[in-house]
Order: sequence, then C-alpha cells, then structure tokens
Amino acid sequence: MIRIVIVEDQQMLLGALGSLLDLEEDMEVVGKAENGQEALALIEEEQPDICIMDIEMPVKSGLEAAEELKDSSCKIIILTTFARSGYFERARKAGISGYLLKDSPSEELAQSIRIIMSGRKVYSPDLVDLVYDTAATLTKREEEVLTLIAEGKSTTAIARQLSLTNGTVRNYISVIFDKLEVSNRVEAVTKFQELKH
Repeated sequence: MIRIVIVEDQQMLLGALGSLLDLEEDMEVVGKAENGQEALALIEEEQPDICIMDIEMPVKSGLEAAEELKDSSCKIIILTTFARSGYFERARKAGISGYLLKDSPSEELAQSIRIIMSGRKVYSPDLVDLVYDTAATLTKREEEVLTLIAEGKSTTAIARQLSLTNGTVRNYISVIFDKLEVSNRVEAVTKFQELKH
C-alpha cells in the first residue's frame, strides 16, 4: 500500500484529492495538511511514502517544506497551478520526485505516483518545454544587454556601448529579469548561462 500525505490550502481541492486517491486500490491517504509547516509535522509523524504538496500556501510554502525534506525518505510531488521555470528549478534542486500541474487529468496523478514509487521522476511536459524555451525568449538586443551585464558593465556603460539611453537599458534589464524570473543581475547572468548549456 502506498501511503500518501496531501498538503493543500484549498479545502475543496484537499478533500477532492483525498477522495480520488482513496479510490485507488494500492493507495491510502494517511494525512492532510494545509501548509508546509503542518506538512513537516505530519510527515514526521506518519512517515508516508509520498507527499503531494501545493507551492503557494500560508505559513510555509511547499517549496520551503520540500527543501527541508530533501534528505527524508518521503518522496515529494509538487502539484501546482504554476508552470514557472523558477519554481521548477528550485523544486528540482530540493530533490523532488515529481512536478505536476493541477489541470492534469486525475488518473495521471495516480499513474505518476506509481512511476515515482518505482524510482523514476515525473515532470509535467509543459514544464520541461518551459525550461528549454526560456533561453530562446530573450531577443537579440536583450542578450546583448545581458552579455554586457555579465562583463560587469554599469547601466551607463551599456547605454554608451549600445547607443541607447539609460532609461532604455533599465527597461531592457527589467524585461530580462521578468523573463528569467530573477531579481538581480547576478541571478540573471547565472540563469542565462545555465539555460545556454
């Protein structure tokens, strides 16, 4: 029997997921929590095989909880509405076993659980595409700006070199941060280099 804990802050979804998985002959929902903090206590207590966890929750997010559970024997499946490459990368670094989107068919969840229990990982195809597409979404000009940022040039120096105004360069930088889902220049350069390889 695969023992499962579900962590979801939307009551209706929490109930629906529990009912669906309880219908599977080889699965049993042994606990439900509404945030990452409760999840940690519940996993400690129940020692489940699998924890299905939402990302954006009060008190402690699913990603924070997953990072704390990195060395636990419980396999983590992130189940979220957010197909964001930043979230996906962070979840992968936390060692999660699956990352699925809430709009997937329900039978896919049970199937994914079985695949994960057999030792493999399951990622939603939308996410895999997203990670590989991000690098391609920067325009030629944005790439030029980012290359100069990587060389340590200031906004003024970049503006001078590309014959742009400072304001235009700042706009480019802001768009680059949005596209790469980062909050500073160092993260932008690191992320871009990872995506290029």
